[in-house]
Amino acid sequence: MKYLLILSIKLYWTLIPAKNRRKCLFATSCSNFVHKETLKNGFIAGLKALNYRYKVCRSNYITTILNNEIRIILSDGTILKNEEINPYLKINTDIN
Repeated sequence: MKYLLILSIKLYWTLIPAKNRRKCLFATSCSNFVHKETLKNGFIAGLKALNYRYKVCRSNYITTILNNEIRIILSDGTILKNEEINPYLKINTDIN
């Protein structure tokens, strides 16, 4: 089962060009995170990682600026710090 999940992620990377994928909130994209978690800790851990990322990334979130740094508050209350946020989002957010 572990290898089926890894194969699914690799097919996703191969079949869907990066420009057509939704931008992830996280610095480590959801698919990369799930891939690494599955390789390291197995199928169940990979599914849990996928479920967590899907729930918090697809839900409502709040973007705030604190001490001239972007913070994203996820739907479960988790706060992403500046280094955890996708650089693409930081470039496209005005911090003035």
